[in-house]
Amino acid sequence: MISKTPIPPYYAVIFTNILNEEYQGYNEMSDIIEQLVINQDGYLGHESVRNGLGITVSYWESLAAIKAWKSNSDHQIAQKLGKKDWYKHFKVRICKVEHDYEFLTNEK
Repeated sequence: MISKTPIPPYYAVIFTNILNEEYQGYNEMSDIIEQLVINQDGYLGHESVRNGLGITVSYWESLAAIKAWKSNSDHQIAQKLGKKDWYKHFKVRICKVEHDYEFLTNEK
């Protein structure tokens, strides 16, 4: 599902990753983190896909909201486990969304 975001500006965090061959506990932690983030102040939504390469884009009201989420104690546990056990490689990009537009077909 495509996230409903407000009129820009807002921020996007793009988290791109490749998992290790063994990633026991990853899916369970992902579910926990998803439930936590939806209640985080400043969180606007996210979109996520995995087909070998994993990409999650989360949307935020401000850079301060992103920083607060990064320092959330439960999220920090997940970050440490990710570095130690789950990810072969990851990259985080933070962007300011200055313009967006969409197309939605009328389903028949």
